[in-house]
Amino acid sequence: MARKSAPPAPTPPAAGPAPEVVRVHAHRVACDGVGGALGHPRVYLDLGVDGTVDCPYCDRRFVLDEGHGDDAPGVYEVSGGH
Repeated sequence: MARKSAPPAPTPPAAGPAPEVVRVHAHRVACDGVGGALGHPRVYLDLGVDGTVDCPYCDRRFVLDEGHGDDAPGVYEVSGGH
């Protein structure tokens, strides 16, 4: 009786580029990608208890850095909240 060979191990998914990291100093941000026709609908995002949130459209990662904020296109810091 012939011995069956094991199936090949699955190939891990190819790693894409790391998401863009945007440092912000507000707990609430709005993102519209790069703005204009190349952007996406503006979404408002709350940074969680860990101080990070990823945009569901463009995968930008927002990181709370209270002493510093990036001036990135398509990013709006929102004071206060709902």
